[in-house]
Amino acid sequence: MTRRTGAGPRPSKGRPEGSTTDQRLLDTRGDSDWVHTDPWRVLKMQAEFVEGFNDLAELGPAISVFGSARIPPEHPGYQMGVKVGRALVEAGFTVITGGGPGAMEAANKGAAEAGGESIGLGIELPWEARLNEHVTFGLNFRYFFVRKMMFVKYSQGYVVLPGGLGTLDELFEAMTLAQTLKITQFPIALMGVEHWQGLLDWMQGSMLGDGRIRQSDLDMLTLTDDVDEAVALMVEARERHG
Repeated sequence: MTRRTGAGPRPSKGRPEGSTTDQRLLDTRGDSDWVHTDPWRVLKMQAEFVEGFNDLAELGPAISVFGSARIPPEHPGYQMGVKVGRALVEAGFTVITGGGPGAMEAANKGAAEAGGESIGLGIELPWEARLNEHVTFGLNFRYFFVRKMMFVKYSQGYVVLPGGLGTLDELFEAMTLAQTLKITQFPIALMGVEHWQGLLDWMQGSMLGDGRIRQSDLDMLTLTDDVDEAVALMVEARERHG
C-alpha cells in the first residue's frame, strides 16, 4: 500500500503488464507452487490493514460517497457529487471516496473546496491511474477486500450516487453486512431517483415479493434527489448514536 497527500501517480510495483495483486492472488491455476508464495502474501495483507487502521483511526465522523468513475464534469451527476461533498463537510463530516475520477472526484472537490478533509482510498488497477487532484489525503491499496474494510470501518454512513458495477458492489455489501448484523446498521442515501428507482422496484417486486428479503432490508435505503435530505439523514444518525 502506498500513502500520499495530494494527487500523484501510483508507483509501479514491477508487476506483469496488465496484472494486479488481486488478480495474481485469485487467479491461481496449475501446480502447487502457490503454497510457497500465498502464505507470504498474508504479510502484505496484514501490512495494508495496519497502515490503514493507523492512518484513518482519528478521522472523526466520516461519510463514504460512491458513484461512477465515468461521468465527466459537465454531467449532472458530477455537479450533484460536488454539492454532496460540500454539504457533508459543512455538516461536520469528513468525506471518503475511492479517490478516482467522475463522481468520486466530484465529492472530493466539494469537500476540499469547503475546507474539509477529503480522503481518497485508491485501488491498484491493470492500468496506471492516479488519485484525483482534490484528495487531501490518500491511500492506495493492493487488495480490494482491505480497502472495503476501510470504507465500512471508518464511515458512519454511505451516500451512493448513480454508478455502475463497483457502486452496486459497495451498496449491496453494506446492505448485506447490516442485514447479517456484522455491522451496526447505518444510513444509506441513494442519490438520483431516476437512476435508482428501477432497481428498487425490482427488489420490491421480485425479491420482496418472493420472500427473499424483508421490508426492513429495503428500509435501509433512502431514495432522494435532495442533497440536504441525504445529509440530514447522516446528521440524524450521528446524533442518535452519539
